[in-house]
Amino acid sequence: MKDVLATVDSRTKLAGHNRLELLIFGLDGKQRFGINVFKVREVLRCPPLTPVPKANPAIKGIADVRGHTLTIIDLAEAIGMPGVAPEEIENAFVIITEYNRAVQGFLVRSVDRIVNLSWQEIMPPPVGTSATNYVTAVTRVDGQLVEIIDVEQIFSTVVGISTHISEDLMHEVVQTGPHGNMKVLVADDSFVARNQVKHTLDEMGLPSVLVKNGAEALNLLKKWASTGSDQLDQLLMVISDIEMPMMDGYTLTSEIRRDERLQNLYVVLHTSLSGNFNQSMVKQVGANRFIPKFHPDDLAQAVLDRLRDVQAHA
Repeated sequence: MKDVLATVDSRTKLAGHNRLELLIFGLDGKQRFGINVFKVREVLRCPPLTPVPKANPAIKGIADVRGHTLTIIDLAEAIGMPGVAPEEIENAFVIITEYNRAVQGFLVRSVDRIVNLSWQEIMPPPVGTSATNYVTAVTRVDGQLVEIIDVEQIFSTVVGISTHISEDLMHEVVQTGPHGNMKVLVADDSFVARNQVKHTLDEMGLPSVLVKNGAEALNLLKKWASTGSDQLDQLLMVISDIEMPMMDGYTLTSEIRRDERLQNLYVVLHTSLSGNFNQSMVKQVGANRFIPKFHPDDLAQAVLDRLRDVQAHA
């Protein structure tokens, strides 16, 4: 345990190489779960909690951690499993993470270790998995199945996230006029995240094509290029998550830039990962823009800026 706690802050060097490191933890029983170490600030024993009246039952309270007040979410309860009992909380752990420009803590029963994997070893959930399932991907570690949690879906359910564009920005969208046949390709492994982006694009009057990971996006783009389809000419932009099974967003962008048929596509990387590291990686792989998840106005502004640029050069 000491090794896990001591090394969390230094495990970001693999990002951008289609690799990741997972922090493996337990919620209830023998089933193991994972979270990208790059999203983890630290792991600590659960501090004293102050209850929050009328909050979602999965929110166990707020805690003071190094002078900052954090919301503590019982991860097991958030995904429909038995939560940590009150008498067990002091022996549980909190994984402090940074998502969506906010810091929060996930209450878990145990924390095991960090494992180094390729995104090619991270697979989508089995076909037929319900859209309400909180697993965004699966992998195997030492022969045991590890489920990777769909954090976007947890936030949408527990905290709530608005998907509506502000009235002022919608006025600007309307002023841009008709979009013709332009569409947007969206790659994200989270069911909720894909539909959040789709909802924003729908409000803007832009149709979207949705895929579940970078490999699917690249295969579709190459298919369009190979068949001489006019889909590429109608493609306003590619909006891609960064961390996805089989192929991450950084690798997808690099592959797009390597293919002379695709290299001029406009690529936006869209992720709940926070920090300046993303900005430098965006430049390194050749993406046009980076926006953090999820704020509908930020996404709409990025799309609006691209629309205006295309119209100005039409």
